[in-house]
Amino acid sequence: MSTVCVRMPKYPECWSSCGSCASGNVFILELLVKVGDVVEWDDNILTLETGKVALDIPSPYAGRVLEIHVTEGDTVDEGALLVTLEST
Repeated sequence: MSTVCVRMPKYPECWSSCGSCASGNVFILELLVKVGDVVEWDDNILTLETGKVALDIPSPYAGRVLEIHVTEGDTVDEGALLVTLEST
């Protein structure tokens, strides 16, 4: 088995052009996984809050959660390390 890192995806382009949805800090509202959970590709792993919009972030990989690198309330930038998975 190998490990893979799940990082914060690129924010939608409309956030920089309009800015309305992304007003305020972008932070983690809720973690939807815990260490030991098994996730499938496209399962939601956390929910972001932007001030006006809640956005679910899906996993781009399937695997077992080995480590979570963020907590609820953390602000996250594009590319930030979210979780490490043991790929299946």
